[in-house]
Amino acid sequence: MIIVNVQQIKKYHAANLILDGVTLQLQEGEKVGLIGRNGSGKSTLLRLIAGLEQIDEGMLTIKKDLQIGYLPQIPAEFDELTVYEVLAYGYRELMVIKQEMSVMEQQMSSPEAAGNPKKMERLLTAYALVQERFEQSGGYEMDTAIDQVASGLQMERSLYQRNFGGLSGGEKTRIVLASQLVTRPALLLLDEPTNHLDLKGIEWLEQFLRRYDGACIIVSHDRYFLDAVGTKMIELEDGEAHTYFTNYSGYMKEKEERLLQQFAQFQEQQKVIKKMKETIRQLEEWGRIAGNEKFFKRAASIRKALERMEAVKRPVLERKTADFDLSPLDRSGRKVIAFEAVTKQYADRAILDGAEGSLLYGEKVVLLGENGSGKTTLFKLLLGDDVPDAGVVEQGARVEIGYLAQQEPVRDNKLTVLEFFRKEGGLEEGEARNVLAKYLFYGADVFKPLQMLSGGEWSRLRLALLVRRKPNLLLLDEPTNHLDVASREALEEGLEDYPGTVLAISHDRYFINRLAKSVWELKQGRITKYLGNYDNYKEKHGESSSQAPLLNEGKTSAAAVPGTKVIGSSSLERTNERRREQLEHEIAVLEAELARADEELHHLDRIGDTAQLEISWQEREKKQSQLDALLELWMELSS
Repeated sequence: MIIVNVQQIKKYHAANLILDGVTLQLQEGEKVGLIGRNGSGKSTLLRLIAGLEQIDEGMLTIKKDLQIGYLPQIPAEFDELTVYEVLAYGYRELMVIKQEMSVMEQQMSSPEAAGNPKKMERLLTAYALVQERFEQSGGYEMDTAIDQVASGLQMERSLYQRNFGGLSGGEKTRIVLASQLVTRPALLLLDEPTNHLDLKGIEWLEQFLRRYDGACIIVSHDRYFLDAVGTKMIELEDGEAHTYFTNYSGYMKEKEERLLQQFAQFQEQQKVIKKMKETIRQLEEWGRIAGNEKFFKRAASIRKALERMEAVKRPVLERKTADFDLSPLDRSGRKVIAFEAVTKQYADRAILDGAEGSLLYGEKVVLLGENGSGKTTLFKLLLGDDVPDAGVVEQGARVEIGYLAQQEPVRDNKLTVLEFFRKEGGLEEGEARNVLAKYLFYGADVFKPLQMLSGGEWSRLRLALLVRRKPNLLLLDEPTNHLDVASREALEEGLEDYPGTVLAISHDRYFINRLAKSVWELKQGRITKYLGNYDNYKEKHGESSSQAPLLNEGKTSAAAVPGTKVIGSSSLERTNERRREQLEHEIAVLEAELARADEELHHLDRIGDTAQLEISWQEREKKQSQLDALLELWMELSS
């Protein structure tokens, strides 16, 4: 059954046309990924469906009495509530009944009621009726539902009594997301729901939404998440909507095919139009020469047919993307940063407890960990913004750090994009505008006040400044948050080509798979290192739960060797020695696999199985590339 029907709607913001003839339908239970570039109108469309804004033209119909949950909708009165009251916001009527029951329980336990049997009987009768209403409305399942969702999104029960207004923006968003999931509305509208979740929370949300009976429209640029959850993709582009009945990976393939087909149709139509125009010109010329009216009539007939022809829109095969031309001004020394036995404590809570690690020039590492595990604290120590309680943090020679914070408040909202970039970058207006154009700030966009920028635009602007400073070490805290897919891919390409060193905090699994050559996991104050990308980490992480970690950058696992106590490494040389030993083991395994692969290729060549020969050769080349990478890293550690 159709629960949302959108037909040819238009929506303006001031004089800007945001949605131009958008048409789409949503069926019960569908999981829809709403995708498109920053500023394409995704959030606007959600607000229209949620009833927070009105369309300017067209038709938007919603199924009668459809219960809708909308993530960014944070009413002002929430600031006066406790976290528990926000989580239970969808159960407001039940909360009133629960309060009635609480008052009646107090009355029944009073000495006055105990000494008056008739009054006690009246109270018991009234209480039974209220309790029945509470039970039939699901009151006794309310706390269980709240606890299940809160637990899945890593919210401690101790948080329940805190004031919602005193929390950070990320915490508020996570709690409001939980409050929407708790009530299980028939339609969930989620705007970037993964932005403030760690990997564990994202994976839990994926499982929740896959099992969810209701329909969802999810605005997200998390490609991994959209593949896991989405069954239909709707792309907003140039104010129009294009629907694909598949997940994100299928959408990418189908879109490419659609654009190529549309371009072929466009070219064919242009040939027909050119021929019709040429015919009109010839007929009119013959009419003038011969003085014959019939030629003019035929020309007029063809012109009318040309005017009636529905023009095939020329598709844009390659759209402009931000140009993250990352190149350091100067390279650092081979050893970039090292930290040993680092401990950091706030109040009575140990954030880092003997953490150790080191970065060599050119390494690209992603730091993982649950929210609150100490990732940002480690960054502050590496930046020198804070000092450890114990341990050593050392910076190598000629290291120039570029830091991108996850959230950076705008200090002066009244500044325009151009004024801010000139002030921070020290540029003349002409040069500043040329640079900003590379990051998709064109024309009037450069005069937009900072307070009007979207999250993605603000991230792009800060990245533009970071690139401008040409650092040789990048510390990036959730760099892809708020960026659209095109900008994420441009950033990934820039980082892949970047010769310097990268340490990034990220929960974007697609980004990690493309960038990371190793993954650090920060857990219980210590760092464990895994070679490879996110998929390698997931594979090896399963092994490390029952065995010693693959490589422990902090302390040796006491569980691995019974009877031993946990101690820290005495030096960075010892850390590097452990890494070399592990690399030597992996190199030996790969060399043995390559030897077997060569034998198989020789056999296939002898029997003439060309189809299998090609497949085996490609697999052998992948193993050779892995071996080359490991040998390069081993040589760096040994030099």
